[in-house]
Amino acid sequence: MIEILKQIDTWLLLLINGWHSPFFDSVMWAISTKTVWIPLYLLLLYLLYSQYKKEAFLIFLSCIVAVALADSLSVALFKDVFMRFRPSHNPSLEGMVHIVNNYKGGNYGFISSHAANTFAVAFFINHFLKRSYSYFTYLIFSWAALVCYSRIYLGVHYPGDILGGAAFGSFIAFIIIKVYVYIKTLR
Repeated sequence: MIEILKQIDTWLLLLINGWHSPFFDSVMWAISTKTVWIPLYLLLLYLLYSQYKKEAFLIFLSCIVAVALADSLSVALFKDVFMRFRPSHNPSLEGMVHIVNNYKGGNYGFISSHAANTFAVAFFINHFLKRSYSYFTYLIFSWAALVCYSRIYLGVHYPGDILGGAAFGSFIAFIIIKVYVYIKTLR
């Protein structure tokens, strides 16, 4: 069963990674860059502030804690344990994976830290803003999915790495939300 899942994972990777062009190489490269999203993070902070005023900073700080945990634990509990080569480092896929700007990432890719981080942000912030903005859930999770798609497109993650990272990041955000709500009730 595991072997069949790995074959499906590789097939999907090669399918998505194979749909490349110079234009989308530059688009996906930009989407995958963390700093390009700083305006989005500032907008999220503004939206939180407009809804929660003084509490917005603590909410945003809690989101940063969720991302920091998702990022560090995705490496410590998964990448350093499973040591699954990224597609860009997998010798059996050499010459088959389209690499953009010679970027291959670190050796190991399960689970995707990008997926864990973006889904931690999406899940966490969505909890606080979904009632105030009608399309917020759709938009924030579309953003997270787009970032994740870029990682497969760039050949640095299998779809399974993405799914694992998204689930893990969402779980971490869920835990931090529960802790935040609990601490808030103590005040």
